[in-house]
Amino acid sequence: MLQYALIFLIVAIVAGVLGFGGIAGASAGIAKILFFLFLLFLVISLVMHLVRGRA
Repeated sequence: MLQYALIFLIVAIVAGVLGFGGIAGASAGIAKILFFLFLLFLVISLVMHLVRGRA
């Protein structure tokens, strides 16, 4: 998922440089959502790992 976030970030940067503001904004928004989902899943995974380790 982090890979997709980075891809959308690169697309946003390239689109911004080329002057495609709408595409750049949409790609940046998608990259932000994917990044925060990645962080959420990472935290959930770490908590589950800690819970299983103590049981």
